[in-house]
Parts: sequence; structure tokens; C-alpha cells
Amino acid sequence: MNNQISDALHLDLYELTMSQAMWHQGITNQTATFSMFFRGYPTNRNFYIAAGIDQALQFLQSFRFTDADIKYLKSSNKLSTEFIDYLASISFSGDVRAMQEGTIVFSNEPLLEVTAPLIEAQIVETMLLTIVSTASLLATKAARIVKASQNKPVFDFASRRTHGTYAGLEAARSSYIAGFQGTSNLKAAAIYDIPAIGTMAHSYVLTFGNELEAFRAYAKQFPESTTLLVDTYNTVEGVKNAITVGKEMKEQGHKLNAIRIDSGDLARLSLKARHMLDDAGLHDVRIIASGGLDEYSIHNLISQKAAIDAFGVGTRFGTSADAPYIDSLYKLVELDGRPIFKRSEGKATIPWAKQVYRRYAENQMVGDIISKADSPPPSAKEWQPLLQQAMSNGKITQTTQHINSARIRVAQQIAALPERYQSLQNPDTFHVQINENITLK
Repeated sequence: MNNQISDALHLDLYELTMSQAMWHQGITNQTATFSMFFRGYPTNRNFYIAAGIDQALQFLQSFRFTDADIKYLKSSNKLSTEFIDYLASISFSGDVRAMQEGTIVFSNEPLLEVTAPLIEAQIVETMLLTIVSTASLLATKAARIVKASQNKPVFDFASRRTHGTYAGLEAARSSYIAGFQGTSNLKAAAIYDIPAIGTMAHSYVLTFGNELEAFRAYAKQFPESTTLLVDTYNTVEGVKNAITVGKEMKEQGHKLNAIRIDSGDLARLSLKARHMLDDAGLHDVRIIASGGLDEYSIHNLISQKAAIDAFGVGTRFGTSADAPYIDSLYKLVELDGRPIFKRSEGKATIPWAKQVYRRYAENQMVGDIISKADSPPPSAKEWQPLLQQAMSNGKITQTTQHINSARIRVAQQIAALPERYQSLQNPDTFHVQINENITLK
């Protein structure tokens, strides 16, 4: 594998074959605007969390074909040598307007618009969609899980089941933005400054062959942060062994942090474990549940009044199992000041560079308007523009914010979205109006 191949080459071949045809026709320098948006919703969804915006901007700012990229393109015999030499000379020089990381976005609303020379704007399509679609999919799923948890902590355990290492990192980042408390992925914790969390695996207990001794050895090594996995053999017996270790730790001036239950009837077992812990005087030992959880199962557990203090979510979160993709698009909407749009049945697009305005009343979202970018804003002062200048002449113009800024923004946005639009099943549809100043004919 050639490790010098860059992300610039993370594109579909047709983007380059189309670009070569346009280049030979001399239309390279026409100014194009491409709009990124999500079409429709997966089942039981009525909003998205816009995420991956910051990474998309970083990609664009560093976009350039490396020598290794150019060497590969020439060896592939798919493109003309002259056009490949042209590609070697370019970097991204355009402008970007985008929503801020963590903003709620609705169907058909542009969350990012790129204005640049036509070929530059075209050939970044695949990577932009990859970054923003993955991040937004996972942030949206995470926000639903946080909502279902009713303020109980949720942790990301998804890395080992995501569709690749990039998705694992993005699951950690997007979930933290959406309100998770930490991740088991150390690389993500290091890169994004996310709290790292961890307990133990069943293999650890099995290695000892004796659950009680396994627990004692772990507690000795981590006396201030011990969480014991109690369901390797028999959950009730595992809780008994955890209580023994918890009492021993208490006598030594330490405290058992938590137990984790990873299988079985989580509601029933958590209630049994809570009763056993309380009877033993270990009232402050938390119970963490994991094992195939998502917003639906967490909602059910809370409805059953399960004695669970925190949740670890993995597979069904990291793959967004009930809705594993977003119908994301990156479409040409304006070319040299002319409106461009598709008329295809079921796939028609909205022309022109655009702005999205959002109206609030009593701190609650009331409605959105999609308007032409250069049109006057709605007259009422409570309408707020969502797309902001993020890049100019290929350089990021907005101040880089810590991940906690996006985390705060998501919390504020969720709080401002009326409850009827957040239902886990069959939510109401938020009203998005298309301004009459956008010509659709």
C-alpha cells in the first residue's frame, strides 16, 4: 500500500473524466456553486445534526494532489497527461459558507455551499460527502440516544464494530458533540480531547479462571476507577463477588466505582443488583448497562424503571443500525451567475446559492426559510441566518473552536427544538419554506 496517496485522491473516477472533458472545452474557470444537503429522512427521523463541518474545511484548506497521487493517475492510463499535469498545479482556492458544527438541519436545507472554479468545486465532492455524511449520521443517532437516556450518562463503545477506522474515530467525536460522556477509543480521545473510559472484557475474567480473584487483581491495580464486569458466568454470582471486592476496597480506603452488566434481562438484573448492593451498604456503586443498546432499548429500560445509572452503546450506535445511511447530495446550483437545477422526477434540486433563515419564538424553533443567498433577509428580526462564511480564497476564516463549543451548541439546539419533532417514533415534520425568490422553473 502506498501511504503517500493523499485524501485528494479520495474521489470517484467520473469526477476526473468529467473535469478533463470540461478542461479541454476551456470552461475550467467558470465560477460554480455546489450545495450540500440531505434529502428526506430515514424512518422515525425528522432532523439531522450537522457535523463534520470542521473536518471538511480542514480537508479543503489542505487539498492538493501529491506526487504519489499524480504518479498513480499517470500509471492508470485513464486521463490525458496534459490534464494530469494541470491537476498537479491546483489547490482549493474557493469560498465556503456553512452551518456551524452541531446545528440542527432539516431536509433539503444546504448545510454547506462551495463556490470555486468549476473543476475545483467538482472534484472535492466525494470527500466532502464522506466526511459530512458519516459525521452527521452518527451525531444524529447519538443525539437520539442521549434524548432517550434522560440525562443518564452514555459512553461510546462502538469502535470495534464500526465500518472502518475512520468511522470509529468519527463515532467517538460525533457522539461526544451530541452529548455522550466519553469514548473507549484512545486514539479518538487523544486527537479530539474526549474523556477516555474503560472497564474490562470477559476475556480478562476468563484468563484468571476465578472471577473473585480477577476482580481483586483489577481493583488492586485501579483502586480509584474500578468497574467490574459481572456477567461472565452468572450475573447474580458476579454481583456477589463484586460486593466482596467492594467491601474490601472500602476497608482499604478506596471505593468500587461501578459494575457493568452486558447481557440478559438488563432491567430485571439491574434491579436485583441494586438491591444486593444497597443491602451490602454499597449505595454509591453505579450500575452500567451495555450489550446491543440503542435509543429504543434504552427508552424501554427507563420505562421499566431499570436501576441503571449509565449506558455503554456500541454496534447499534456505531453503525446507526436502524438507519445506516443518509441520502446526502452535493449538487451544482449556480454557474457564472446562472441558476442550475435538475428537473428529474423525485430528484429535482433547488437552484441558486442559498441562505437558510431560522425563526425563534420564546427560545423555540418555529420555522425555516430557504432563500437566495443574495436576497434580503426576512423582515422580522427573529429570523437568524444559519450559513456563515467559513472559507475565503481557500483559507479558513472562522476561528477554530474547541469540540466543547459544538457540544454546547447541540445541547442548545436540542433544547430549542419542540418535543413533538424529537419523538423516537413518528415525529412531526418541521416546517421548512422555500422563498418565492427562488425560481424553480
